[in-house]
Amino acid sequence: MDSSPNQIVKEIPRVIQVYKDGRFQKLSGTYTVPAGVDPSSGVQSKDVIISPETNLSARLYLPKTPTKKLPLLIYFHGGGFITQTAASPFYHNFLNLIAAESNVVIVSVDYRTAPEHPVPICFEDSWESIKWVAGNCPDTWVNDFADLENVFFAGDSAGANIAHHMAIRVGSENPRLSMNLRGTILLHPYFWGEDRIGSEEEHPWKALIEDMWIFAYPGASGLDDPLINPDKDPKVSDLGCSRVLVCVAENDILKDRGLYYNDILGKSGWNGSIEVIEDKGEDHVFFLFSHSPDSSCTLRKRICTFINHIDK
Repeated sequence: MDSSPNQIVKEIPRVIQVYKDGRFQKLSGTYTVPAGVDPSSGVQSKDVIISPETNLSARLYLPKTPTKKLPLLIYFHGGGFITQTAASPFYHNFLNLIAAESNVVIVSVDYRTAPEHPVPICFEDSWESIKWVAGNCPDTWVNDFADLENVFFAGDSAGANIAHHMAIRVGSENPRLSMNLRGTILLHPYFWGEDRIGSEEEHPWKALIEDMWIFAYPGASGLDDPLINPDKDPKVSDLGCSRVLVCVAENDILKDRGLYYNDILGKSGWNGSIEVIEDKGEDHVFFLFSHSPDSSCTLRKRICTFINHIDK
């Protein structure tokens, strides 16, 4: 039996390897690209420090030559709570497009990830970022161009989970935030549970989905922990916005959880409106990997319409 420090004692395929001596290697989401000016859209981006004590940061996006205050989108990246950053090329390129096409200011939160920083640290980092935006924010882009009466939360996969919980926190804690959360956008949300629903039992990624959660949150109460299963969260009716958009993909193992989210909110007593849309023939976060197909363009247009919706 291999007893060397290089012995792999834990592996989540395509996510992480952990060695006997405690070292680990993340297998995806480690590449980064610098902020700057996107040549195709003119969108500007920059990195800002939110908390020097924890090195919490965000990447901000500003559409080309704004002439008025714009809606503000606070975005939380995916990666199973373990991988990816706000500087990932997948998120950088996607959010450049969202900023340009939806004409929004974006704060993309670079929360800390497991295993160095296990769940629930990502949730606390995300909440600190929201308070930074809504407080006496020192950033000129936010102060000069973001309309804090027109704020949206969004995220994909684990980031959609975070967006959901941040919206609940806005509603349940009734914080004195100088902002108005208009809506929440959940793209292929990473929710789970002890009991299988839909086609989960037959899906080859079932074990990976469960393994990632337990690895990222060693202190979890299990697969029905309220942080991963909204059906077990007594605070779900406190969702602090009036509108929710949920997007799922037909071939995604998380599809059934996204569809069931509609039922969860319905029976909870939450009195807002929810729209759930399924993209046929697509898989998990397809829109990050290719921006040109009709399905990716349609999803971005869906986000644009949701953000720029005018209440009658």
